[in-house]
Amino acid sequence: MLIIAYVLIINFLGFILCGWDKRKAVKHQWRVPEKHFFILALAGAGPGILAGMYTFRHKTRHKKFIIGIPVMILIDCTVIFTLWKIWR
Repeated sequence: MLIIAYVLIINFLGFILCGWDKRKAVKHQWRVPEKHFFILALAGAGPGILAGMYTFRHKTRHKKFIIGIPVMILIDCTVIFTLWKIWR
């Protein structure tokens, strides 16, 4: 149950971060560093960030994000699968 709560919360934060950064970009204000998106994606927020990218049309022209975020999702899935196999 705790793992499900973690995944939901971290993905919600990733989604909100994309919207917040897009709003800051439109207003020409201070922006969230790109490395924070990738760190959050590696921590499990990849699907939320990916959803935020396309919902807010944010970072969708950057190859680093178009390729990097799905790669982070694959890394997360690989780690989860490996841990599941070990614990089983």
